[in-house]
Formats: sequence, structure tokens, C-alpha cells
Amino acid sequence: MSTKPDALAPLGALPGVDDSVEAMRKAVDRVYGHRVMRRRSAEVTSEAVLRGARASAALAGADWALEEVRRRTDFSGDPQARTVGAALRVTAEAGHLLSVWRQSPLRVLARLHLVAAGGTDSEETVGRPRLAGEAVDEPAVTAPLPDAEEVAARLDGLAQVVVTGSSAPALVTAAVVHGELLALRPFVSHNALVARAAERVVLVGSGLDPKSICPAEVGHAEAGPDAYREALDGYLAGTPAGMAAWIAHCGRAAELGARESTAVCEALQRGAA
Repeated sequence: MSTKPDALAPLGALPGVDDSVEAMRKAVDRVYGHRVMRRRSAEVTSEAVLRGARASAALAGADWALEEVRRRTDFSGDPQARTVGAALRVTAEAGHLLSVWRQSPLRVLARLHLVAAGGTDSEETVGRPRLAGEAVDEPAVTAPLPDAEEVAARLDGLAQVVVTGSSAPALVTAAVVHGELLALRPFVSHNALVARAAERVVLVGSGLDPKSICPAEVGHAEAGPDAYREALDGYLAGTPAGMAAWIAHCGRAAELGARESTAVCEALQRGAA
């Protein structure tokens, strides 16, 4: 990844990206303008976090019904339960790390991995990029795995881009952060959960979605794992068309997340009537 000033700006000019940004913004504006948001925004945020976590877990192979996620209190049993628990923890934690992200994104990523791992990984591997020879448990992403030296260099590049900032739309930054973490899989586990949580951090921290009510994870899950992997292949290819397709996929995911919360607002409104 280039670390030149405003390295992401050219991606904002790719064909179709403007349309994706505009469609996403309209969906976000629609939910923020809903009358329920004036009185019950905290409820909408809580529901969006829950639904986002459920969707992220589904993409990681634990596709539980929303009501089951809502009902359960113990997520320490089988592997699917642990995945759902990890998704809930990391999605909730993302909201507490916004002030740190722009100053120290690598610190945020380390914290997200620590929270996602939840004591299931070796203490020696938690919260730090993997070392040479360490295996990665990430069955949802099958692309070739960069070596540890490349991971370290590209993580530093990503951090510099985040700290420096960009004139590119928040969607572009969020998509690049998400795609780069999936490509690198810098930790020994839970990389996809961390990548989707980092996308959330960017969208919220940019001011596009300050109340965290537009869960892109919901849109990624709705599109399905095959579409998710196909769009990621575009990012990994690094071509203008591939990058534009990945950004469009992430924009559509955020748009669908906003629509999900609009439906939540409608349901709350009917219940209050």
C-alpha cells in the first residue's frame, strides 16, 4: 500500500465509486432523519450493534437466528457459540476505540484481536501481528497468505495512511482498511471479525455514521459469503476495476445496514403508536 500523502484519493475517482458513495449517503441520511431517532436513538444503536455482530458471526460460519443471539448469555460452549461471543465482544468494543483510531490504529487492531480472542488463543499470540511460521486460523478467507515480514510492512503502511488522513470519502477508507486486513490476516485468528469491526470504526469515526446505526456487517451477510469472497478477490487483484468493485460492495453493505436500522425505527414507531 502506498504511504504517500492522500494515498487513497485516487480510489475515490474510480468509475462507479461516486455512485456508491451517493447511494450509501442517501440511505444513511434517511435513517438519521427518521423521527424515532430524535427520541430513541440509543435503542436503535443497541439493536444495530447486536445485528451487526450477529451478521459478522454468520460470515464467520456461525449463522444463528437473531433471537437466539439475543436470548443466549453463555457463549463459551461449542465453536459456533464461541464465534458468536467473539463477534459480540469485538463489535461492542469497536465503539470504545474511536478516539484512539486516528492516533494509533495498530493499537486499536491489537485491542480488537485481544477482545475477539477472549482467552481462547495462546497468550503469546494475542494482540500482536503473527510471526514467521505461525499458522492462521481463518477458513473464510482462502487467498494466499502474505509472510510475516510483508504483513508488518503493510500494516505500517496502513497505519500511516489512517494517521495522515485522506480527502477520499469515508467509504473508500473503510473499504481499504477492511480489505487490507482480510488480505493480510495479521493475527493468528479472528482476522475477519477484526476487519469488519475496523470497517465499523472508520465509518463511525469519520462522522458518516456517528451513532453507529448503519451496520455494514448486515449488508455483507445479506449479500452472502460467495459475493463477499468474490468482491474481496477484486481487492486482492489490485486492478482499478477490482478495487472499484470491492468499494462498491462495501458501500452496498453499509447501505443495506442503514436500511436495516430504518426498519428497526419503523418497528419501534409502530410499537410506540
